[in-house]
Parts: sequence; C-alpha cells; structure tokens
Amino acid sequence: MPWIKNLIQLSSTRFKQQSSFKSLTQPSLTQLLQFNRDYSVASRGVVAGLDPTKGDQKPRVAVLGSGWAGCRLMKGLDTSIYDVVCVSPRNHMVFTPLLASTCVGTLEFRSVAEPIGRIQPAISSEPGSYFYLANCTNVDFDNHVVSCQTVTDGVDVIEPWNFNISYDKLVIASGAQAMTFGIKGVMEHAIFLREVHHAQEIRRKLLLNLMLSDVPGVTEEEKRRLLHCVVVGGGPTGVEFSGELSDFIMRDVHQRYAHVKDYIHVTLIEANEILSSFDDRLRVYAIKQLTKSGVRLVRGVVKDVQPEKIILSDGTDVPYGLLVWSTGVGPSPFVSTLDLPKARGRIGIDEWLRVPSVQDVFSIGDCSGFLESTGRQVLPALAQVAERQGKYLAGLLNRLGKEGGGRANSAKDMNLGDPFVYKHLGSMATVGRYKALVDLRESKVAKGVSLAGFTSWLIWRSAYLTRVVSWRNRFYVAINWLTTFIFGRDISRI
Repeated sequence: MPWIKNLIQLSSTRFKQQSSFKSLTQPSLTQLLQFNRDYSVASRGVVAGLDPTKGDQKPRVAVLGSGWAGCRLMKGLDTSIYDVVCVSPRNHMVFTPLLASTCVGTLEFRSVAEPIGRIQPAISSEPGSYFYLANCTNVDFDNHVVSCQTVTDGVDVIEPWNFNISYDKLVIASGAQAMTFGIKGVMEHAIFLREVHHAQEIRRKLLLNLMLSDVPGVTEEEKRRLLHCVVVGGGPTGVEFSGELSDFIMRDVHQRYAHVKDYIHVTLIEANEILSSFDDRLRVYAIKQLTKSGVRLVRGVVKDVQPEKIILSDGTDVPYGLLVWSTGVGPSPFVSTLDLPKARGRIGIDEWLRVPSVQDVFSIGDCSGFLESTGRQVLPALAQVAERQGKYLAGLLNRLGKEGGGRANSAKDMNLGDPFVYKHLGSMATVGRYKALVDLRESKVAKGVSLAGFTSWLIWRSAYLTRVVSWRNRFYVAINWLTTFIFGRDISRI
C-alpha cells in the first residue's frame, strides 16, 4: 500500500537525520578519552591524579588489583572510615574455580565475573572513592604516591597516559602471572586459563576447529591435529579443564558432530604427578576417571612450543589444534621491579601482612609471602588464602581507622592485634561427569577426610555455589548447572 511505503520512507529519513544530529552533538568514547587526557595535562601542567587527603577528608586506601584478595578486602572495608580507590586492568573479579566450566558452555561467562562496583558499592556512589582502569607502574613509598598508566586497549587513536594517586594506606594485591619457565613459544601460541577472555578464546577456537575439520578437503592428518586438545599442567586447573573438555566431547560432540567424533581427543601433559598435593588414593581415582573418559595422560617436559606442535624433552612431537597452558604462577614484572624484600620472588610480609621495610604498605594474595624472619612458610597461591587475607586485612584497617590510625604515618606505634593465621580447609577438583575429589586434610602428610565420586561432586558444586560473590551470580550458576544437567549444553553458544 502506498501509505505504508511513504511511512517507511519518512521514518528512515527521520532516523538518518537523528543519527546525523547525534553524531554532531554526542562525543564518542575516543573523543572523551582524548579530551580528558588533553585537559588533564594542559590544565594542571603536571601529571594529573589524586592529591594527598586533607583534614576534612576521609583517609584513602589504594588497592592495586581486583583479584580474590583485593576484592575481599574492598568488600570488608568500612567506607564510613575510608575512601577506597582501586587500580586494576580489569573492572571485575573472576571466580577462577569455575572458569574452566565456561570454556565448554557448562556455565556462561557472566556467572563467573562480578563487577567491582557491585563488590564495593562506594566506588560507584561515594565522591572520594574510585575505580581506575589502569596498571601501576611505580610506587614512591617515601611520599605515599602510586604512579599509574591507563589501559586503552581497543581504542586505536588514544595513547595511554600517566597519573598519580596519593594514599594513606596502600594494599598491593596485584596477583601473579602464568609461569612459562622461559620456554620458547608459550606466550605466542598457548592460551592461559586465568581470565574471562582466555575462556572466551578457548571456546572460540574449539568451535572453529570443529567447524574447519568438517569441511571437505581437510586431510586426515590435519583433521586429527585440529581436533587434538593439549593441556599442559596437571594441577587442579589443568585436570578440571581436561575433565570438562572430555565431558563435553562425550556428551555433545559425539552427538552433534558425528562426522568428526572419532578424531577429537584430549592429552594432558605433566612433568611429575597430576594433583600432587592431593591424597594418593584420590590421585589414583582421578587418573582412572580421566583415562576412562578418554583423556590421554603423558608424563613429559615441554621443550619448545611451535604454531602447530609442541616438542617434548625426549624429542617427541605432539601436534595440537588447541593448547591450554596451566603450569602454576610466578611473580609479575611489576612485583619484580619493586625495591622491597622478597620471599621466593614474592613481596615479603610480616605476620600482620605488612611490608615491614616501608610505612603504611600491606600486601596480600599471590604476590606476597611471609618473610623468613617470621618463621612461617610461604603460603600457596590459592583463592582461599587470598580471600582470608583480604578479610583479615579489612578488619585490621577498620580497627586502625576507628582508633585514629587511618592517616599516613599515624599507625607506627599502634597495637595491630592478633597476627594473621591461615588454616587450610582442604582442596577440591572435578574430574569430569558428576565426579570430583574432596581432600579435607590440612596438608599432604596430615590425616583427615578424603572423598571421591558423586558425593564429592555434590560437595564441590555446593561449596562453590555458596562462594560466588552475589546472589545474582549464584542464581546464574544454579540455573546453568540445572539446565546442563537436564538438557546438556547448548552447543550453539560455544
């Protein structure tokens, strides 16, 4: 009908006019960032930032990092006493124990990521509290100043710029980085399972290889390479990912990719023993279950990583289409550059999580370790260690603030109370379809309860469900698990 055609043309014209008008009146993100950078430098004549707090302002706690330790600290800080400033290259916390499940669609990505503003609402609402998407480049401990550089990845025309933050209390919770042992090619060709974007890349590449292997013209040898998933590292992360991947292959690939189901397989490479910190009986159970589900276990040391294959120390070539690297963590370049006492490469701390060589500086999480003078062992890089350190330090800082020790250099002679004491609650890991391990011993040589099987899987699921930060995420996780249990994964999302 003519009137409908005229109405469509009129609507299209008005939409184009409105879009043109908006492009003239509303600046883009790039324009805003450029204006902010130019204004900061031109108006101040110096590096912009937050000046030292004044008498009518609350003391400022600067937190470097948004991992388990930093987020638990921010959650527990009393914002009626302190302003909180968080500096991190990511604006969310990652619930790492469940990250492997997102790679194959058991869970969605939003289930394992919690925005910083939800963890500590003051960052979004209080005038003196902020979150800055940036990296810390240096710390002037004498003047209580942190130097930062913005993260502008994805904004092509904007170069990063620097700014400073003055602090009253500084908490270094910058975590650690994946350990590559200096092996050539790891950084270029392997995927680390530590961030949400790592899981997204694994999911993308897994689907791409499945699609490519089904295209006519692909040789048998190439098809086997594309569908060979190699996991390096037999710790909890590597074992859990291998279990999730084998479960995905048995339940979904065999059903929906029937033409290539006989080509896809998983290889787990470990230099020593898988799950070395677990009870021997549980380790035997894990090996049995992984082997039963189709995971090939190889003991070997990776010597070189090339674009389509890895080379072991005995000369064996292992072709791969997907390579996931999970061999533990080590100090980050930022931590290594700090002129502070170290404990096994990590920032040295005392019994109250302080850095004893400087004033008003604390360190928690994977980047810190007890100094030898404390008589304590360096704690493992575990989420439960970081979380409990964050909780303890939040209580300590709140107490100092209430007693008048929140300002810079005001807590030198104050009583800090009881030192931090860590008690290991046990370890858990899943090994595939409704099977898990629960080791409740305090250490490898201690006595205690250890379970395996379906009951352990229920304990594993329940424990992690209660630890997800918000009720919103708990709801997402519960719904994902329930739908996957009943209907299987929606492979179209993978």
